[in-house]
Amino acid sequence: MKKIGIIGGTTPESTCYYYRLYMEISRKRLGNHVYPPLIVYSINFSEFMNNQDGWEGRKRMLVQAGKALNRAGADIIALSANTPHIVFDDLQSQLDVPMVSILDALVERMKMEYVIKPLLLGTRTTMSADFYRNRLLKEGFDVVVPSEEEQYRLNDIIFQEIAKGDLSSRDWILLMINKYAVNEGVDSIILGCTELPLILQEGDVPLKVFDTARIHMEKLIEIATS
Repeated sequence: MKKIGIIGGTTPESTCYYYRLYMEISRKRLGNHVYPPLIVYSINFSEFMNNQDGWEGRKRMLVQAGKALNRAGADIIALSANTPHIVFDDLQSQLDVPMVSILDALVERMKMEYVIKPLLLGTRTTMSADFYRNRLLKEGFDVVVPSEEEQYRLNDIIFQEIAKGDLSSRDWILLMINKYAVNEGVDSIILGCTELPLILQEGDVPLKVFDTARIHMEKLIEIATS
């Protein structure tokens, strides 16, 4: 089996979720006590978030983490968060092993489910920047994002609440989703932040929910065991 390397810590809560998924999916696919080798490099999230050089500085941190995983023997590497995929291509160009994109895995799954009009939820960067929405639009999806005010509120909920284990804003998120289902006709929800599955799961709303962390880990284990 291939050795999986994960760049985590963005945030530690979502990295823990990735590890729980790793155990759950491995057991389901491979049987009890069978797990692909896994290495996690957890970065300092405060240093990452508040980096004085912005995304250039954050990219340097991710490259350092990726190279450490490479030296440790990782055969494939993944980012355990959606937003850092804004520098995915630059990061891949500086590493000697293949990376597995959360966006590639998501698009593959969405095409299998035949959805058309997803509501993209995530950090403000993920919802507002081109790297995520443009990829979905290019693949033929009529992607919808929340209003600017809602983007700021959701971003605060992710970093000030969910990242600290506080799930008290769940009802607000559910009401927002319902509004877009009724008013915009969205047919699915993209949990485009790997903290969001900690507060919202498939079955909580009457729409297809794409848990990007779960989809990503399923793809990693598929590649590791193929």
